[in-house]
Amino acid sequence: MSLSLVITAGEPAGIGPDVVLKLAVDWPMAKEKLAWSGVDVDQLRLAVIADPDLLARRARQLALEVSLVIVDADGELPVMQAGQLAVIPVAMAEQEQPGLLSEANAAYVLETLKLACDGCLDQRWQGMVTAPVHKGIINDAGVAFSGHTEFLQERTGSEQVVMMLATEGLRVALVTTHLPLREVADAITVERVKQISRILYRSLQQDFAVAQPKVLVCGLNPHAGEDGHLGREEIDIIIPALQELAYERIELTGPLPADTLFAQHHLQDADAALAMYHDQGLPVLKHAGFGKAANITLGMPIVRTSVDHGTALDLAGTGQANEGSLWTALGYGALMAQARQTVG
Repeated sequence: MSLSLVITAGEPAGIGPDVVLKLAVDWPMAKEKLAWSGVDVDQLRLAVIADPDLLARRARQLALEVSLVIVDADGELPVMQAGQLAVIPVAMAEQEQPGLLSEANAAYVLETLKLACDGCLDQRWQGMVTAPVHKGIINDAGVAFSGHTEFLQERTGSEQVVMMLATEGLRVALVTTHLPLREVADAITVERVKQISRILYRSLQQDFAVAQPKVLVCGLNPHAGEDGHLGREEIDIIIPALQELAYERIELTGPLPADTLFAQHHLQDADAALAMYHDQGLPVLKHAGFGKAANITLGMPIVRTSVDHGTALDLAGTGQANEGSLWTALGYGALMAQARQTVG
C-alpha cells in the first residue's frame, strides 16, 4: 500500500530544517526506526514543503550531504531514498538567520501549512507532519495565530478537535488544553466530556484500527473527588457523561484517580488515557517518552501529527537537534494514514 505524506519544515530560524535534513541522512535506519508502525517503508512517498534554498544553506552549515529534488505539488511524490529529499518549494521573503526570528517570514510559514492542509483535503496526500512553528513571531507579524491545531481546525472546518500525545506504550488525550488552571473546572462540562470522548474513541477505531478501544478516564480532583469530599465534578459531570456515552455503546472506564491510573498495571491493557487538563496527563507521557513522542490532532478529516518540541532557536544550525520526535511523528502519521485506507 503506497502512502504519500508531506512534512512542513516549520520556523526557518528554528530546528525544523535541521531535523528534516537529518531524517534524510538517517533514512537507511528507517526500517528499524519505523518498524513499530507496520508501514512498508520501501513504499513510503515523502516530500518536505519548504524553501529549497533554506534547506541547502542549512545542509551546508550542518555538513550534511543531502540531495534536494524539487517536485510539483500536483504531481506524484517520489519514494523516499537515503540521502535524498523531495522538496515542494515555497519561497521565503528574506534569508533566515538560525536563532533569529523574522516577522518577514511569518507568511511563508503559514503558506507551507496551507499548502499541506489543502493537499490532504484534496486527497493528494494521506497525511501531514509538522515541524515546530513560533506562535509569537506570527502574531507579531499581524496574524492572529494560536497554534497549528487551531489553524488546521479552522481550515478543515472541523467542529471540535482533540489533542493527543503518543509514545511507545502510552497515548494521552486531553479534555482541556492550554487553559490557566483556575479556568479548567469551569471548562469541563458534561457535553464537552462526551464530545471529546466520542472523538477519541472513534479515532482509535479509525486511525489505530482498535475495534473496541479501552480508554481510562481521569478524575479532575485528587482521589477522583473521594465521593464528593474533594470536589463534585466527578459526581456531577464526569460520571453522568460516561453513563450517557455507555448508551451510545462507547464504554469508558472511570473516573479514576490520576495518580494511580498511570500505574503500569492499569495502562498495560489500555489503548489510551483521557486526562482532564494539560499538566495532569502530559508530564507522565513526556517522562516516559520525551524526544520520542508525537503530538496528534484527532477529529479532523485529515491526518496531522507533529513533533513534541518547540523551535529550539538556540540549537538551530548547531547540529545538536535530535530528530527522534520527528521519526515518531512520521511513524504515527503513516500508521494513521494506512489505517484510514484500510478501515475506510
